[in-house]
Amino acid sequence: MGSMNAPAPDENCLFCKIVAGEIPARIVHASDHSVAFRDVNPQAPTHVLVVPKDHYANAGEVAQHAPTMAADLITTARDVAAQEGLDNGYRLVFNTGEDAGQTVFHVHLHLLGGRSLEWPPG
Repeated sequence: MGSMNAPAPDENCLFCKIVAGEIPARIVHASDHSVAFRDVNPQAPTHVLVVPKDHYANAGEVAQHAPTMAADLITTARDVAAQEGLDNGYRLVFNTGEDAGQTVFHVHLHLLGGRSLEWPPG
């Protein structure tokens, strides 16, 4: 699935189960390293989650242990944004930790677009 030093999948992790195909998701893009799928509770007309196939708890952990994976997530999000026709702009968000609103502790990049987005968020 990932590199030889990659963490093992977490058997209790929702996103690990989606990556493994054990839980269905509306997948819009997949690569050797990541999977992008539609959020089940969209906050914008386009709301896609980009997750690494390897389990890292949050953005800080992936940046520390797999910086090329962090870059891959952003590149994948860019490609999905182009595929989704988000030519007028999109937002990329990593929520890291409970106070930031992270509810699934498998790093995921939110791709939001398809409408004018407010600033500052939440």
